[in-house]
Amino acid sequence: MIARRKLGQQGLEVSAIGLGCMGMSHAYGASEEAESISTIHRSIELGCNFLDTAEYYGPFTNEELLGRALQGRRDKAIVATKFGFAINNPNRQGTDSRPEHIREVVDASLKRLQTDYIDLLYQHRVDPLVSIEDVAGTVGELVREGKVRYFGLSEAGVETIRRAHAAHPVSALQSEYSLWERNLETDIIPVLRTLGIGLVPFSPLGRGFLTGVAKRAEEYSENDFRSHGDPRLRGENFDANMRAAERVHEIARAKGVKSGQIALAWLLHKGNDIVPIPGTKRRTYLEENAGAASIELSADEVALLDNAIPPGSTSGLRYNEAHLSLLNR
Repeated sequence: MIARRKLGQQGLEVSAIGLGCMGMSHAYGASEEAESISTIHRSIELGCNFLDTAEYYGPFTNEELLGRALQGRRDKAIVATKFGFAINNPNRQGTDSRPEHIREVVDASLKRLQTDYIDLLYQHRVDPLVSIEDVAGTVGELVREGKVRYFGLSEAGVETIRRAHAAHPVSALQSEYSLWERNLETDIIPVLRTLGIGLVPFSPLGRGFLTGVAKRAEEYSENDFRSHGDPRLRGENFDANMRAAERVHEIARAKGVKSGQIALAWLLHKGNDIVPIPGTKRRTYLEENAGAASIELSADEVALLDNAIPPGSTSGLRYNEAHLSLLNR
């Protein structure tokens, strides 16, 4: 069974490695419901109980899938979902965290998830038109009402994190972080540790580069986010990034483990307040990812990995311009 870790200081405890469910029905090609549900069931069997979704994934269909999969198993899972996008509101510049909308989303998410509470509720992206104090206050009300247990943020900037936490305790920040993408190390992680907030890295396997399975953008189907949304997969960026990742593959081979496993183990060794959520819709990869929790790294091995892909050494921006405009507000 996978060990547990605490996120924040409010009592949230989850498996040391979670499961990102987004790709089961959003952004990464065709869905495979039977295998996805089997993967969720196997995750719970392994003790990997921290399951991540959002209304935006689909939209809506990912929460529905998770709701179906958790029938008879809800008490064994820690479910995280998110609000904050203007999915059906073209007048809101992409985001919508108005208090009344947060409540609408939570009520709809509860129905789709077939549950009466959400363990961890994130603001998916910061809304510049709504004060973070109003957002945190609304989530605080939902906590008191029993609909939500804990509050989280995603891809928020330092000042937003501080202000939100002052208004209602934040248990976790979910943002991209990996050996591949280390943008949080300078400013964000020190603030999280000062405030006692956990970190939930998404894309902890570096968009496939850290597992060795990344493909060029044009090799993905048009309905796959990677075909258009990640400049690191294009042209010379792709070639440079494949070369950079090779050092990690060499270290993994020398240790006798998979490259993805060593990337996850590196994250786990960066602090007990870090819980990565690698995404997959297949049991094979789930079991491989879960195995990373038992890999021990020495201080020298961590340092070797630190130096394998230094901060800023990857080639290309994280997202296209539209997606970048939503980050670090």
